[in-house]
Amino acid sequence: MRALPRNLLALAATALLAGACASTTESNTGRTATEQLLIARAAERAIEGLTLPVEADKRVFVDDTYFRGENALYAVSAVRAALSASGHALASNRGEADVIMELRSGALSLEQMRRLVGLPAMSVPIAERLSVFTIPELSLYSSRDRIGVAEFSAFLYDARTGAPLGAIAPMTGQYRIRSHRLLMMVTWGQQSVQPGEVDLGPSWREW
Repeated sequence: MRALPRNLLALAATALLAGACASTTESNTGRTATEQLLIARAAERAIEGLTLPVEADKRVFVDDTYFRGENALYAVSAVRAALSASGHALASNRGEADVIMELRSGALSLEQMRRLVGLPAMSVPIAERLSVFTIPELSLYSSRDRIGVAEFSAFLYDARTGAPLGAIAPMTGQYRIRSHRLLMMVTWGQQSVQPGEVDLGPSWREW
């Protein structure tokens, strides 16, 4: 076999170096930013106007021992902010408190609903090959609702004696984003958050 000319080898090496590239790796959290915002907004709506059946000068400690869910820390902070806004004094620990508010979560998550005019995506098993053939969605129009849902409740008791002081009935809040797709390409209704914006507002033409 005849050896390649030296200048051809040099040209090939230059082409390989010029075609080199770099890539970066990104980590993904359990929830997207939009999903986290939906849950946060639902939590804020659930505790709007929250007040307690105790005197305003009583220091309240919010016990979140049994409060679990996505964005739980944010939701607890929102509850504390609502209590402060309504005039209740907050305690940083049990020892400083006059009243314990034991907070619990009925729901702190997401729901999704899709509407479709056309054929949804389907998976068809192929017995002979022991495999699955996937048919993509073929739709004229589709819409998707992503809904953050929050429900909290609580009960109050005296920090020193443990005597019951009252209860907070379940507080429920929802926040929805609706997006639309026409002919599988044209999309609208997806919203974005601007700096300092509190309420994203309703999706455009919610139908």
